[in-house]
Amino acid sequence: MEKTRILILGGTSEARKLAAALAAREDLDILLSLAGRTQAPANQPVPVRIGGFGGAEGLANFLTTGGYHLLVDATHPFAERISANAAIAAERTGIGALALVRPEWVPEAGDHWHVVADIPAAIVALGPAPRRVFMATGRQGAHHAEVAPQHFYLVRSVDPVDPPLALADVEYLLDRGPFTLEGEIELMRQYRIDAVVTKNSGGRAAYAKIEAARLLGLKVVVIARAPAASMASVETVEAALEAIDHLVSTAMKRGV
Repeated sequence: MEKTRILILGGTSEARKLAAALAAREDLDILLSLAGRTQAPANQPVPVRIGGFGGAEGLANFLTTGGYHLLVDATHPFAERISANAAIAAERTGIGALALVRPEWVPEAGDHWHVVADIPAAIVALGPAPRRVFMATGRQGAHHAEVAPQHFYLVRSVDPVDPPLALADVEYLLDRGPFTLEGEIELMRQYRIDAVVTKNSGGRAAYAKIEAARLLGLKVVVIARAPAASMASVETVEAALEAIDHLVSTAMKRGV
């Protein structure tokens, strides 16, 4: 029996859970692709490929030459470029495609959100007066804080910020989620944080900082997502598994 070949573009906990759920199926051949931006990625339940493809054309060629039947984009909601390339590659190759996109966070009663388009706008939104800022956006883009050296910054990331920021008042924290509400409250109190900068990543693994800021009455500068790429999408691993079942059946009927 010919196996259905599926390429999962990953880097999220959802991608790992999806790959684990599909790994046990004997009718599927799964490859998980990681961008390679994290120095020590978490262990994965299926074979892994690390590195880029060379844009939409390179991804399309990889799918064609590898004989893939399905493409699943389960990258981070802010990995806009690879998601756009995935949509283009799927259209060019004609294979089945699906995006697994975790729901956005939405403000609740007691939240003090200021929504902006990107990290530079977030730094501006902090204002001119010195603040104690929890930069929870990861290491990419953290350098934008250098334009506002009047603030103290606590920068949390999975990998070190390299090169270090050209700031006099900055501390670094290397950690990987999921984070707890109690831990986030303790962290913000320890560093006397009065403003949080975060991307609207969605999901539960990093939501505790939003809850902690709400309980502590802190300002949260939230970086909004860009418009999603044009691809059929689901919000949960369970929904993705159902959609993949349908796509696998369709692909096999077509003999793709």
